[in-house]
Parts: sequence; C-alpha cells; structure tokens
Amino acid sequence: MRPPVFVAATADLAGPQIVLRGREGRHASTVRRLEVGERVDVTDGAGAIAECSVATAAPGELTLAVLARRMEPPPEPRLVVLQAIPKGERGELAVELLTEVGADVIVPWSAERCVAVWRGDRADRSRARWCAAAREAAKQSRRAWFPEVTAAGDLAAAVCRIRAAALAIVLDPDAAATVASVEPPGAGEIVLVVGPEGGITEREVEAMRAAGAILAGLGPTVLRASTAGVVAASVMLSRTGRWHQHRGG
Repeated sequence: MRPPVFVAATADLAGPQIVLRGREGRHASTVRRLEVGERVDVTDGAGAIAECSVATAAPGELTLAVLARRMEPPPEPRLVVLQAIPKGERGELAVELLTEVGADVIVPWSAERCVAVWRGDRADRSRARWCAAAREAAKQSRRAWFPEVTAAGDLAAAVCRIRAAALAIVLDPDAAATVASVEPPGAGEIVLVVGPEGGITEREVEAMRAAGAILAGLGPTVLRASTAGVVAASVMLSRTGRWHQHRGG
C-alpha cells in the first residue's frame, strides 16, 4: 500500500527531519492516527518528494525522519482544462475529479451562459475553495505535482490558451468527431474546453475554432458540465501514455 502524502514547503524538505504541525500535523496525528515507524511521503506539490518514517508522534504534531528524496519530472504533455463555472458545489466536484484524473491546470472559465458569476470578493472566495479542493484531492490521489487553479478567465483568455496549445478540443455533444478519435500530441499543452449547462454560444465556438480548436464529443449521452471534463480528460490521458507510468489505482 502506498504511504499517505502530506504537504510542506520546499525548504522544509531539505533537512534530515520534517515536522508536521498545524492542519497537516492534526490530520496526520488525529485523523490518520499515524504511529512511530509508519511510512509517510511529504511533497511540496511541485515535484519534490521526501520519503519519510514517523520518528515521534504527539497530538497535533509529527516528527518525520527523511529516508530518501526524489524529484518527479513534470507530466508531459500537460493537460489544461477550461472549466465553465457551474453553480454551487458542482465546481468543487469538477476540480476534485479533474485533479484525481491528472489535470495540470484548471481555468475557471466565465462562459457567456454561466449562471454563476465570479466578481470581487466572491471571485477570491470561490477560487480559494477550488484551490483547497485541488490540494486535498492531490494529496488523496498521491500526486507529486499539484494542479494550478488560475484566476477566472473570459473568452479572450480562453482564446490565448488555445492558440498556445499543441491540441485544443472544445467539447460539443453534436460534433461528428469524438475525443477518443483525436490523436494526442507527445508534448506541449492539451487544452480541453468544457462549456456550461446551457452550452457554448456560437460566438464562443467560432472564436475558439478560429484560434485552432477542434470540436469533439464524448459519446451518445450528454454529460453535466461538472463531469464532462473528467471523462474527456480520462480518455485523452489514457492515450498519451501518462497513465502507463503510474502503478496506483
């Protein structure tokens, strides 16, 4: 069984010992009830991993002895998901699932037909919830590289991402092509665009196609905005070879 993963600052991973305090310490000692001698991995979320064992355990605090260190290379190709902002907690669900599958960048996309609108303090709070969801899902799925959750972007930001991509796919249930039929690149960024429940407008589609995106569907059924991205990401990542490098389930 693979050891649990906790998070620490990059500088903390350099010494012979790592002390988990605060939220991470409470989770390790109180929730996981880790004991002396148990194996633990600690990551900075940017590829660095310290393989550790528990040296001492106290309520709310664990001291870990570093056994070995390694650096995992960044995933290639990178997967960027432009996720139209859903209502309520469905956004956090989408982020959790995308993180578990392997998305590298998640862009909250303010599509024209989005009911939820991020402005001012609400935008800051909403992004913070998405970031927290990504962090916890990355720990649970034992990722060494945590996904970046960017600030909300509009159509212009989406077009910029698409122009810079090695491959960009706009999910469209009426498209003739399917995501499974699209050949993924071996390097660069793959951009998946997930529209809102009301669909992507003609203006948005035309702008994205002009920037180089193709339209592709997922099959005979229409998925929710909160689940379409993870299905498309799963299909695409399974064909890039990235999943063949992982042992876990």
